Amino acid sequence: MKRVAIAGGGASGALLAVNLLRHTGAEVVLIERGPRVARGAAYGTDDPNHLLNVRADRMSALPDEPGHFADWLEAHGGCREDFAERRAYGAYLGELLADASVPGRFRVVRGEVTDIRSEGGREVLDVDAERIEADVAVLALGNLEPSTPAGIRPEAGVYVGDPWRSDFAAGLGPDDMVVLIGTGLTAIDVALSLEFRGFEGRILAFSRRGLVPRPHSDPSPQLPPPEGLEPRCIDLLRRVRTDAAQVGWRDAIDRLRPVTQALWASADVAERRKFLRHLRPWWDVHRHRIAPSIHARLKALREAGRLHFAAGRIVSLEASQLRWQPSTVESLQVARVVNCTGPSGNPVGAGEPLLDRLLAAGRIRPDPCRIGIDVDAECRAQSADGSASETLRVVGPLTKGAFWEIVAVPDIRGQVRDLALSL
Repeated sequence: MKRVAIAGGGASGALLAVNLLRHTGAEVVLIERGPRVARGAAYGTDDPNHLLNVRADRMSALPDEPGHFADWLEAHGGCREDFAERRAYGAYLGELLADASVPGRFRVVRGEVTDIRSEGGREVLDVDAERIEADVAVLALGNLEPSTPAGIRPEAGVYVGDPWRSDFAAGLGPDDMVVLIGTGLTAIDVALSLEFRGFEGRILAFSRRGLVPRPHSDPSPQLPPPEGLEPRCIDLLRRVRTDAAQVGWRDAIDRLRPVTQALWASADVAERRKFLRHLRPWWDVHRHRIAPSIHARLKALREAGRLHFAAGRIVSLEASQLRWQPSTVESLQVARVVNCTGPSGNPVGAGEPLLDRLLAAGRIRPDPCRIGIDVDAECRAQSADGSASETLRVVGPLTKGAFWEIVAVPDIRGQVRDLALSL
């Protein structure tokens, strides 16, 4: 019996385990350092204000059962067309994993994977004091911690480097100002959590361009992808603008979903870098949208003068004095500065000891755009010399450099199923 050891028990690792248990005879060892499996940062939240960014009827964890989560949600008192709470989705993934568990073929190991090395054609994982041997090891580490922005001294007492690992609302008063570095989905989560926890002060969220995620509208039928698309940024931009004038920008973006990964794969490195440098911020706010109810709450906070989005950059943070530049340099007295720039993808310097060891050993390398770990189409880790490993695989957001669209469940569920079947 083949043994597969999965380093990381969040959504990606749990879904891979489910598919291995459902579709193969493999023995599965799922290793998680946190207190709960099948959650990760996204679905481990206990805040009821954190909602899915996709309606429930499109969030099945099983590609062959598209209504699976919607049926589960209805059975638990929800509506299949709702933007469900993320904590409910975490519970759903936990139940799915429990239901797939097979005695003698599945176990969960609590601990930190400190090293993975190849010995005699097998993978050996050091998990704290335990040694686990496997035929295949899979990195499913999810999102890495955000990088510290330039100008920030991490030791500054008001600075919160990772909102998912800190009580960023503790000790705040009604006269305080909280600054959020970033205006994307993480900033929205943090702003809603501050409101939920009773913060009555002001919130300033800024990023280089000040772009904010757009809201969803009523669902519409999926349009077929346009024909004759070429993986060149300027051509795609023109095509999307033309389509948007005819069918609306939401449908123009959504109809690219079935072909986005193929377009990314066929683009050369220069085009990928051009997209990341010039178009990514606009893609993100149009592609990764928010629930209408969340949009309405943000609008109310802005109209009340409690939340302000702006374009600007950091100059420096010293003690509780933040200097930033919207047009000219300004100084603010702040009670908290929260890094909401979103997860890092570059494994180099990410603060993950396991990745540091694998990089030092030459077993993995960053992808050419440095937004993830370099893998081939079959999720095989590329070593420093460019050879692909049959026994070390990578899934989830860390494969963004190869697949681009691989951070949401609708993309990850297909990836892990295909990998399970190939193993």
